[in-house]
Amino acid sequence: MEEEQWLLEKITELEKRSTTYQNKAFFQEMHQLVEEQYRRIEQAEGEIDGRLWSPKNWGE
Repeated sequence: MEEEQWLLEKITELEKRSTTYQNKAFFQEMHQLVEEQYRRIEQAEGEIDGRLWSPKNWGE
């Protein structure tokens, strides 16, 4: 996912430029949140694909 990589790079840049502990901690947590959200999106897409291709739903 190109968007995910771009976003994570920007967050990392902002973290490196941060001068206060609070800002660094904020960007570290934001980085983890973005990774988690994209992981969940990927899981949801996989679940949708699995449900669409399930043979037990083909006869309905």
